[in-house]
Amino acid sequence: MKVYINGKFYSKENAKISVFDHGLLYGDGVFEGIRSYNRRVFKLKEHIDRLFESAHSLMIEVPISKINLIKAVIKTLKVNRLNNAYIRLVLTRGQGDLGLDPRKCKGNGSLIIIADKIALYPPKLYKNGLKIITVPTIRNHPEALNPQVKSLNYLNNILAKIEAIN
Repeated sequence: MKVYINGKFYSKENAKISVFDHGLLYGDGVFEGIRSYNRRVFKLKEHIDRLFESAHSLMIEVPISKINLIKAVIKTLKVNRLNNAYIRLVLTRGQGDLGLDPRKCKGNGSLIIIADKIALYPPKLYKNGLKIITVPTIRNHPEALNPQVKSLNYLNNILAKIEAIN
């Protein structure tokens, strides 16, 4: 697998960002999850538009134009020889000091594109179905965190998953 980071491709093992990246330290970034079917990326322009809107809401500068980001997504699929895939775009504010001040982030953020084979559920679940549960974890209030911004903070989802597993 090859991962796109800031304009270059790296093997999965060599794909790295700084431990001081505010996306890692504080969830200060945005993402998009996209599907491709038969080498066609589903609603790619709309996903790119939404990534830019989310970044704008958080005042994160996107270090690439929309058209070049579209080209980078398509190239990532080709480099990985994928037809049906899940594509994850991640944009962070970038590397900075410890502390919440975004002004301390220097330069551009990290722009990452990961594409991998899609495997939603094991085949037996399509035959037998699956159980679902509800959990007491509460979603963030829309006035506290705009739900239209796809931020890197998915803690509520992770806690709900842990509750469901346990």
